[in-house]
Amino acid sequence: MKMFLISDNVDTYTGMRLAGVDGVVVHEREELRGALEKVLEDKTIGIVLLTEKFGREFPDILDEIKLQRKMPLLVEIPDRHGTGRKKDFITSYVNEAIGLKL
Repeated sequence: MKMFLISDNVDTYTGMRLAGVDGVVVHEREELRGALEKVLEDKTIGIVLLTEKFGREFPDILDEIKLQRKMPLLVEIPDRHGTGRKKDFITSYVNEAIGLKL
């Protein structure tokens, strides 16, 4: 299984290419939809990395794929601007999951 990156900026794309991950850079809604359709046709791709911006701007497109398909796994990653999450998001996630205050 291969990984594939769909990024909204060239910096993230370049860094992942240096790590051996193929990908594309897209900016618009229809470009994202087209890139995802191509990826879904390729049965060798098991993980699709997407910059977090797409999750914020186009959640309907990503949710549709996540709910209807088992493969590939869609993973949102932070880009060069950092993550959109709170600083203590891991601690709060663990608190919610196990009910213990850390």
